[in-house]
Amino acid sequence: MDTAEIRRRFVAHFEDGSKWGGHQAVPSASLLLDDPNLLFVNAGMVPFKPYFLGQVAPPYDRAVSVQKCVRTPDIEDVGKTTRHGTFFEMCGNFSFGDYFKEGAIELGWELVTKSVADGGFGLEESRLWPSILHGDDEALELWKKVTGLPDERIIRLGPKENYWSMGVPGPGGPCSEILYDRGPDYGPDGEFETTTRTDMPPKLEDRYLEIWNLVFMQDELSAVRSKSDFDIAGSLPKKNIDTGMGLERVAYLLQGKSNMYEIDVMFPVIERAEQLTGRRYGADHDDDVRFRVVADHVRSSMMLIGDGVTPGNESRGYVLRRLLRRAVRSMRLLGYDDPSLPELFPVSRDRMGETYSELHRDWERISSVAYAEEEAFRQTLRAGTAIFDLATTEVKQTGGSELSGARAFSLHDTYGFPIDLTLEMAAEQGLSVDEVEFRRLMTEQRDRAKADAASKKGAHRDASAYREIADSLDRPVEFTGYSEIVTEGAVRGLVSAGGVVQSAREGDEVELVLDRTPFYAEGGGQLADQGVIELENGARLEIRDVQSPVTGLIVHRAVVASGEVTVGVGAHSVVDVERRKSISRSHTATHMVHKAFREALGDTATQAGSENSPGRFRFDFAALGAVPASVMTDVEARVNDLVLADLSVHAEIMSQDEAVKSGAMALFGEKYGDEVRVISVGDWARELCGGTHAGRSGQLGVIKLLGESSIGSGVRRVEALVGGDAYRFLAREHVLVAQLSEALKVRPEELPERVNSIVEKLRAAEKEIEKVRLTQLLAGGATLAAQADNVGGVHVVAHRAEGAGGGDVRTLALDVRGRLPAGEPGAVVIIGHESGKVSVVAAVNDAARDRGVSANALVGAIGPVVGGRGGGKDDLAQGGGSNPSRIDEALGLVRAEVARATGG
Repeated sequence: MDTAEIRRRFVAHFEDGSKWGGHQAVPSASLLLDDPNLLFVNAGMVPFKPYFLGQVAPPYDRAVSVQKCVRTPDIEDVGKTTRHGTFFEMCGNFSFGDYFKEGAIELGWELVTKSVADGGFGLEESRLWPSILHGDDEALELWKKVTGLPDERIIRLGPKENYWSMGVPGPGGPCSEILYDRGPDYGPDGEFETTTRTDMPPKLEDRYLEIWNLVFMQDELSAVRSKSDFDIAGSLPKKNIDTGMGLERVAYLLQGKSNMYEIDVMFPVIERAEQLTGRRYGADHDDDVRFRVVADHVRSSMMLIGDGVTPGNESRGYVLRRLLRRAVRSMRLLGYDDPSLPELFPVSRDRMGETYSELHRDWERISSVAYAEEEAFRQTLRAGTAIFDLATTEVKQTGGSELSGARAFSLHDTYGFPIDLTLEMAAEQGLSVDEVEFRRLMTEQRDRAKADAASKKGAHRDASAYREIADSLDRPVEFTGYSEIVTEGAVRGLVSAGGVVQSAREGDEVELVLDRTPFYAEGGGQLADQGVIELENGARLEIRDVQSPVTGLIVHRAVVASGEVTVGVGAHSVVDVERRKSISRSHTATHMVHKAFREALGDTATQAGSENSPGRFRFDFAALGAVPASVMTDVEARVNDLVLADLSVHAEIMSQDEAVKSGAMALFGEKYGDEVRVISVGDWARELCGGTHAGRSGQLGVIKLLGESSIGSGVRRVEALVGGDAYRFLAREHVLVAQLSEALKVRPEELPERVNSIVEKLRAAEKEIEKVRLTQLLAGGATLAAQADNVGGVHVVAHRAEGAGGGDVRTLALDVRGRLPAGEPGAVVIIGHESGKVSVVAAVNDAARDRGVSANALVGAIGPVVGGRGGGKDDLAQGGGSNPSRIDEALGLVRAEVARATGG
């Protein structure tokens, strides 16, 4: 049974729902959701968290979904086990206060055991083992009732395995799992019928494969110290069901495969990798791990790029970069050095695109981002190889045989050089690597990352005050700011120092919740409104920021300017109208520039971020390289023509499907509801957007693009001014042009030619000056060669060159070496001093090398004397230092080193 059919049967089973009622089929959410605790959606229930947490009333009582998920804590273990991958699909059914344990158990058991002919999965009941939380007698009796299994066929496990929570105070509950016995080829007998053990030993996990987890969300937790140590404060007012069935796990059982990497949507990538590398999957354990890494990481990175992630050095971008580079590195370790992603990505697209059609629709953008990152990594490997070579040279010079773990970690962390590659290349050089130290440094880095993630988990606790206020409201806060900037309302809640308070006095910083507000909360790239709120008791607050920490809640961050603020008092809200208008002009301009870039560069120029602030905006978009100046000029002209056209800017509310059919763009990573707001600039630009906008394009006045730059692999940033800020910028530019025209006595349009002429003359003059300087530098070369000392039969020149930098020192050293008597041993060391920096170059001819004199050894000996180090080859080496006071001492050492090398 192929994966698509498993997915279809799962959804169909719950849409029917049998006696428990039909479930609403919910499409997979993006992998990117606005959750302070998560980089990516990592479980099927994540899109439903607001319903489980009571932040939002669910629009249905029952739901079913197949959710895209990515988990990345153990990226480096991918491929080493047969069960875990970074990207996976989680099939889930959910009940929000509707059916509970019996319904979840019956629906799950029916699907897995029902015959294939009747629409089920047809798994043998004799191989299925339900598990429960030890002590959950209710679940035990229900499993026996539904399945007819005896007590001894139901496994009791402790809370570490079978209790679910979010790791923080909030909802929790016992779990039941459906395990599938794969037989003795995959591990020992679990002896569940006789054991009193309440844990699942790791040695049993491959044999007794968890395919479905049923969470019975029934408890309110007041404290969570670990998976098995928590406090239950009481029962939830509504009991919920959250289940997750691993699509890939069920697929490899039903397809008769031994692991997830061999199923129909993944193995074709391995087959293509086999063709490219000439190696065979199943022939070598280490190669098998690499093949699995390739199959997993290609699929995962493709899905992440599809949902709008771009490679970067932090957060989501860093995870994507690691996945792509690990895939490329694995192909290299399999013996394939050419660009591999253009060969592998299309294979994964063709398999996953059967379900996710957007992969085909957005393929040009997705592939461009991936292929650009591979090329960047190939360049990194070239640079890293040079750094690696320097590190190994230093080790060998000191007589060592091991590259330090710190150096390997630096190569990995700073230069993106994979540890596997470092190990491989070190072995080729006859060196080992201190892996213990490297692993320790990696562990410390991971621990720091985990500590940071743990600190972010506090967001759930911090949000409790906002949820308390949200729960006290009978509806979401009404935002009136689309149609007015002055609104009457009432204070419904106050938050200070992370907790709910009843009042605040003059000078206090406080967060204020009203029942109605015209203030726009920051979101969608648009900065928040500012202004004032005046209360009916005479108090006055200055609004500095507006946020929406909980769905449906708008929180005003304010300073009490005068009086006392109390809950329940009437409020007169006034938005700073000039700031609002200026930000709205910027937001409309962003839409217009986005559309114009897509016209100029193609549909791959999709927005990757923006910030709309008063009078200026920045716009990030996908692009492989720098945007040509001609395109920038054309885009600027295009949007300003449409500003002059004075197009109407209007908003419409419609369903997501209607919006997409109308041609409206949805931005990657943004969260949209079932109903969306579409902003149209005339009939030209249409986007899903919740922000505020100008009424007509003519209100923007003028748009001025300041320039563009790279902010990451495959992402460019344009910065621009709009309205009065753009006019003032152009006015300053006009004054500057007038001043230059006057100074150079040419008309404005002749300025570029005149400036270029002056620059060319300056360059020509600089070249002449450089020639004269170099001639003067080398003029003494013949004298230095003629005055060379004879040390053990070797002509030795050791000279100090004041005012000479590294390039000059190298040139002089080579010149003097060339002037020494032909065929006779000669060694030259020049030490330059310029601006406090010391440069050392040693040049040795062939005859001197035959006598045992090495330029590399000379630099290695004298470098530390001047506070530095260096290296190179036997004929030419160079280094640097920071202590010019010891240059003469270093030069004196040269003769001694030559004498030691020649035995003279």
